[in-house]
Amino acid sequence: MARLALFLALILTQIVAAAQPQQTGPTKLTLGKPFACADYGGNKVCLVDAEGKITWQHPAARPQDIWVLANGNILFSHLKGATEVTPEKEVVWSYETAPANEVHACQPLPGGLVMVAESGPMQLVEVDREGKVVKTVKLQTRQKAAHHQMRCARKTAAGTYLVGQYGDGVMREYDSSGEILREVSQKMAFSGIRLPNGNTLIAAGDAHKLLEIDGDGKVVWEVNENDLPGIPLRFVAGLQRLPNGNTLICNWGGHGHVGEQPQIVEITRDKKVVGEIYDFEQFSTLSGVFVLGLDLDPAAFEILR
Repeated sequence: MARLALFLALILTQIVAAAQPQQTGPTKLTLGKPFACADYGGNKVCLVDAEGKITWQHPAARPQDIWVLANGNILFSHLKGATEVTPEKEVVWSYETAPANEVHACQPLPGGLVMVAESGPMQLVEVDREGKVVKTVKLQTRQKAAHHQMRCARKTAAGTYLVGQYGDGVMREYDSSGEILREVSQKMAFSGIRLPNGNTLIAAGDAHKLLEIDGDGKVVWEVNENDLPGIPLRFVAGLQRLPNGNTLICNWGGHGHVGEQPQIVEITRDKKVVGEIYDFEQFSTLSGVFVLGLDLDPAAFEILR
């Protein structure tokens, strides 16, 4: 019996090991700047130093979005809501959605409000510090399943809302009453970011690309699946446009490609790779990145992500 138990334990260990993400290349920790990240596959949110070492982490179920606020607190979405914690891991604010719903995005807003994107009822809610919903924006979709309705959503400084409607294959902009102002057909639309020049940066998920469009919908810049030598784009998730014009890409490797390419890539306007994180020992699949030390207020629409 002892030998049988040992044999079964060995088999179980091998099965568990085989299920973990496997790193197929060298570890590269060359982003060169501190950042926060949402590790969707690792069920955690992290703060990481300039050398790529995790300095702080907190459990989170399937996190996609993360912000570090001006006061140092960490705001993040998780599958069933959004939470703000202090660096000491004290929960100071939270919002929970109904069990059948999903949450893939959140955003700090002026006045201490937080926007939460709720798939299921397909709506954006703005919630105050006491947890009261002070505004609800109903959105439109053909999708019945919560998981297929939307991914990232952002309120703009103009008061409109950019919503990546993943299952519908469209990036939509809504006004404050939920009327559609504009839509851009884009397979697997994950997120949209309004840039200071009025252009919109779009992450296209499993379409393996990101693109920047102008006010007329014309593509003025794009990065396709094989544009970065040796770094194929898989599922393009969270983005951040830095003040120097560089773009950070969360290259979420799900759907069959975990371990095959860097989880975060920083590129210049001419598509030169100047930083990357390739580390499947500390991280799994990263869906959101937030660069630290920019001295900008995320609650005042100053962080472009």
